[in-house]
Amino acid sequence: MKKIILSIVVMAALTGCTRNLTDLNKDPKNPPDASAEALFTNAERRLTNNLVSNSQNLNIFRLIIQHQQQTQYVDESNYDLANRSITDNTWDVMYRNVLHDLHASKKLVERDETNAGVKKNKLAFIDILQVYTFYYVVNTYGNVPYSEALDIELNFPKFDDAKTIYNDLLTRLDASIAALNTAATSFGNADVIYDGNVTKWKKFANSMKLKMALTIADDDAGKAKTAAEQAVAAGVFTSNADNALFRYITSPPNTNPIWVDLVQSGRDDFVACQTIIDELKNHNDPRIDNFFTKDPSGDYSGGLPGMGTSFSGTSHVDGAITAADFPGDILDYAEVEFLLAEAVERGFNVGGTAKEHYDKAVTASILFWNGTADEAADYLAQPEIDYASATPWREKIGLQKWLAFYNRPWDGWIDWRKFDYPALVAGPDANSDIPVRYSYPVNEQNVNTKNWEQASKAIGGDDVSTKLWWDKN
Repeated sequence: MKKIILSIVVMAALTGCTRNLTDLNKDPKNPPDASAEALFTNAERRLTNNLVSNSQNLNIFRLIIQHQQQTQYVDESNYDLANRSITDNTWDVMYRNVLHDLHASKKLVERDETNAGVKKNKLAFIDILQVYTFYYVVNTYGNVPYSEALDIELNFPKFDDAKTIYNDLLTRLDASIAALNTAATSFGNADVIYDGNVTKWKKFANSMKLKMALTIADDDAGKAKTAAEQAVAAGVFTSNADNALFRYITSPPNTNPIWVDLVQSGRDDFVACQTIIDELKNHNDPRIDNFFTKDPSGDYSGGLPGMGTSFSGTSHVDGAITAADFPGDILDYAEVEFLLAEAVERGFNVGGTAKEHYDKAVTASILFWNGTADEAADYLAQPEIDYASATPWREKIGLQKWLAFYNRPWDGWIDWRKFDYPALVAGPDANSDIPVRYSYPVNEQNVNTKNWEQASKAIGGDDVSTKLWWDKN
């Protein structure tokens, strides 16, 4: 009898194991019912969230470039990147949530898409966004995992040379632009930015190429000139209608992250920084009432860099920007015109004059922020703003891009490093000078130690003061 019972128990156990073997083969991180469309949408969302976030745990570039200031907890305003693991968080989101999803989407398109034209467009969209994402990763850290980054079989990916990565990104971008076919469809409304419009994606990619070209112009003027002229000849943004905007909705979790950070959170941590308030007020900038609210005195005021300040007594982020469905801007026409103005100053053959492009850029920014053409004309007529003023072109363009990047702080930080304008000064209690790169994540130091050590040595030290290869000034 005991033998019979034992046999029954063993058989039941074996039956149970057999029944669950299929479950063991399921990868919870890569569910079988995921679609290329869903992964692409999520990658767009997480990328935009990271670029426009107002979280002190993730995106503190508004604090670094002095568009905002903290009220009572001022560690991040003083460039403490370690306390909240900011460098780790930024790295993780870009690799794990954006690049990984794009990589997974690509594999599904390659496997499942049967229409050749649609397939090429989808793969081109994915690669353009991968290039776009790596642009920020490389320009934030320097040498990073690239050639081995998305291979899940490699636990300790090597760090590739940043300049080599950048050149490869430009090559990839060219290939993706060439692959785009306006006669075929693509992701449709799974593409929240352009609804799958191939013509708009082609303009976006060429505008991104122009941006990438000018970023490295101080390091490799020849490559920058060639790439910029090619991009303009192929067609870049020509109006605000081309702007790359991720359209958030009013229902979580697909809401504007600024609403999440400043409204839904119920916290009173961020106010205007006096640095940008002074610039806006000193030149009667018509964007001031679209950027910030008035303080209790009926004027505009902000906190000093790195110093605690009163939330109730200063200006806050304007309510339109903190709306749940306020769109995220990842590339726009104003930036393109500033790039063209810079290109003319560098002697690139892109057409027009530097003043014409500068005026168009400032006007585009003011119109985007609900100003009028008359307000833009009055603003540009001021001697200190007029492009014909005696100040160097780097100062004029650098200052105006810093203002136009008000809700694009990561780009504001990258361009501030290139132009060194405006002349920002760190607060009296800052942990360091204003960072010109992010230090590598602690997780990379602890887990991928050998490759981290090699990368740190190659770039001149894993420090926030280490300039990247293109930062020559």
